[in-house]
Amino acid sequence: MAGVHPGTVSRALANSPMVNPETRARIQTLASQHGFRPNQMASRLRTQKTNVVGVVVPLGHEKRQHLSDPFFMTIMGHLADALTEGGYDIMLSRVIPDADDWLERIVDSGMLDGVLLIGQSDQFDTIERVAARYRPLVVWGSRVEGQRHCSVGVDNRLGGRLAGRRLIERGCRQIAFFGETKTLELAHRYAGLQDACAEAGIAPPVSCATHLASDVMTSEITAHLDRLYGAIDGIAAASDVIAMRIVRVLADRGIAVPQGMPVVGFDDLPLANHIVPRLTTIRQDVALGASLMIRALFERMRGDDTDSVVMAPELIERDSA
Repeated sequence: MAGVHPGTVSRALANSPMVNPETRARIQTLASQHGFRPNQMASRLRTQKTNVVGVVVPLGHEKRQHLSDPFFMTIMGHLADALTEGGYDIMLSRVIPDADDWLERIVDSGMLDGVLLIGQSDQFDTIERVAARYRPLVVWGSRVEGQRHCSVGVDNRLGGRLAGRRLIERGCRQIAFFGETKTLELAHRYAGLQDACAEAGIAPPVSCATHLASDVMTSEITAHLDRLYGAIDGIAAASDVIAMRIVRVLADRGIAVPQGMPVVGFDDLPLANHIVPRLTTIRQDVALGASLMIRALFERMRGDDTDSVVMAPELIERDSA
């Protein structure tokens, strides 16, 4: 109908400047009139590119946690904005690892040009194995000496130390850590809190296992406070979400924060500045971290090498401690 080579039609429908504007407009009008559209699947088979990036949340350690968690929503928003602005579609997956090859199944699916993992969960060895052969993989999480995979995240141990020092400066001498320590990030935060207590010459912090799953968090916090209230005088939470729930449980008991119990969070989510009292917390710059993840991923998709990035945490002083 257009009287041109099929390749010219293909280029015109892709808005290629290689086709003169008049011919391009004529071809696009014909295509519109007759309902012709480029077949994206065929195009992707030809170019061996899908223009899709997988954003994967592995939850081997916390099977009841959901994508609606405020931290996930915050970082995914930044990642999605950057990916779509770069011309990529997103495939979002919440994965409960059910076999040793769960990550291989994702990267070898042929559906993705690259993969972003939000968190290492308890799957460090699996991530290391896959990273040895699959380059376009970038992970939000901690870095350990000698690791193979490219990670972007905050210095969690230093962040835990800053939280401990803040509580100790307020006069706390019997500190508790509310969180679990099965993941690298949270284990490092607890280790940093232990460092701060050792520096100050006070007792090690009490570890109070608290899951991030919303259906059990309140009952676990309540049980810990029933057991320990009066024996602890400050709380470092593994996340802002846990810290905010602690503040609410204390308020329900008529215990003022920080007068009756100072509380420090970790993340500096947008919500942290809007609760009452406003949350003192350790800031990890999620927006910057997301942009660094995208930059590293795009470089790796081009075949370049990228190093892991460890960002500096920052104590954000507000009202809760």
